[in-house]
Amino acid sequence: MLAIQNSKFYTQGKLQIDAVLLLSDGRIKEVITGSIPEEYEVYDAGGALLAPGFLDLQIYGSGGNLFSAFPTVETLKQMDDDLAAKGTVGFLVCVATNSPEIVREAIAAAKIYMPRARGFLGLHLEGPFLNPARLGAHVAEYVHPATLDEVRELIGGSEEVVKMMTVAYELQDKSVIDYLLEQGIVLSLGHSDATFEQANDAYAAGFKTTTHLFNAMPSIHHRSPNLPSAVLLHPTAMASIIADGAHVDFNIVKLAYRLMQGRLFLITDAVTACNVGPYQHQLRGSRYTTPEGTISGSNITLLDAVSNCVNRCDIPLPEALKMATELPAKLMGLSSDYGMIAKGQLASFVLLDDDLNLKQVFIKGLQFDPV
Repeated sequence: MLAIQNSKFYTQGKLQIDAVLLLSDGRIKEVITGSIPEEYEVYDAGGALLAPGFLDLQIYGSGGNLFSAFPTVETLKQMDDDLAAKGTVGFLVCVATNSPEIVREAIAAAKIYMPRARGFLGLHLEGPFLNPARLGAHVAEYVHPATLDEVRELIGGSEEVVKMMTVAYELQDKSVIDYLLEQGIVLSLGHSDATFEQANDAYAAGFKTTTHLFNAMPSIHHRSPNLPSAVLLHPTAMASIIADGAHVDFNIVKLAYRLMQGRLFLITDAVTACNVGPYQHQLRGSRYTTPEGTISGSNITLLDAVSNCVNRCDIPLPEALKMATELPAKLMGLSSDYGMIAKGQLASFVLLDDDLNLKQVFIKGLQFDPV
């Protein structure tokens, strides 16, 4: 049992500086003020900011091999270890549009690794049911509309490791959408050419969110509102955004935040260098591109994204932290375990200095030194 003292943290947007966290069995047992029970070992946070650990719902690789090129248990462990040292305590590994064989291998590896996972929460399938007009860096030959038999075979054998899917709603049959929703999969509207009306139909049908806002979708047009206009104006639909300054200019991140507030959350969309398979990524400055030069992924951590939101987008620190913690947890139905500093939550949090440098990571009560 561990007591964390001499930290500061936000609760409901207010800074708390005199509380002590009591940790037991990997969870926050109590948040107290006053004396610490004798049976607790004391950890002095040295005045650091204590924030919930980060949740990344779209990441392709970290720390070595790209998962889609090497869809193995070893790659998942590599990502788990690397992300733990970067403050990401929960993540969905993203599999881009690919061959059926690669997708099946990814699902098989996820099923094996899930029982021993530390931060790995499941898979996010970004495709193949996308709109070929909005491919981005995805490979055209694998993109196609879904059939009900196909998704039943794919999801029926996944044993619930597929947690999220990016789908172009406007090209799919209602039976496919209904089936995916019945399986409890979070559907995200993305790589889509949806009109304003089609996007709103998708949200009404059960799509909860939108994949990497402004990327792989039509630009806003003042005489023809479309997908980004629809999500910006929607009362409940959420959207992820890549706050690296390359995928989306920081001024547009600022604009989206002002319009969406508690509906906009952060992802990295991060990849690793890869020179094999259909998805090859080369680091060029602050971004990865395909060999042909198409932007294909970011080179940031979620902590980088939070820092960018604060320092480049004028987003208050408590709100920027929520965009990487509380909001993705809410979207995925994980609010009982992640996203806040409160009694009963998993003891998965980070310690940050005044310049938002990572000082220490806790995942389910275990300590990890940052890289």
